[in-house]
Amino acid sequence: MLDELTRPLRVSADLQHEVEQFLYLEAALLDERRLREWLDLLADDIEYTLDTNSLAQFRDRRRGWAPPTTYIFHEDKYQLERRVARVETGQAWAEEPASRTRHFVTNVRVLAQADDELVVGCNYLVHRASKAHDHHSFIGTRRDTLRRIAAPDGGETFTIARRRLELDEFTLMSANVSIIL
Repeated sequence: MLDELTRPLRVSADLQHEVEQFLYLEAALLDERRLREWLDLLADDIEYTLDTNSLAQFRDRRRGWAPPTTYIFHEDKYQLERRVARVETGQAWAEEPASRTRHFVTNVRVLAQADDELVVGCNYLVHRASKAHDHHSFIGTRRDTLRRIAAPDGGETFTIARRRLELDEFTLMSANVSIIL
């Protein structure tokens, strides 16, 4: 799993609701292909990674051997912006016709809180349907670092400062990961 299991903090119902609503908004933006608006949710210094499944380390427990962490992707904001720009050109063959996605976020837990940042753990399922027979589901767990920032309306909101996703599957069965997970 993504580090050891961490017991969630006791947080107010208002904070739990605020975090969940932010994550649901993000999922809706991605499903509606409002990718430029989604980019606005990301901090300028974001680190966005999809790791290989680290549960592989349990294949040989007797020796305590763990494979090194490898990434399916490890991106910053510039790389994510380039990914979105490529999709917008209509030249990204894996996204023509555009995939239909459904992002589900569940088991949302606030794991740590310090200053203006929260570490949030959750499970996710992203279903992708493209073309007649190209259907894939990406299921896993993730850790997000949400940073509280001033909102344009004068209130406060969050920005995603870090996201570390991990797939449950040991071998990526999809031909590509052309969508945002």
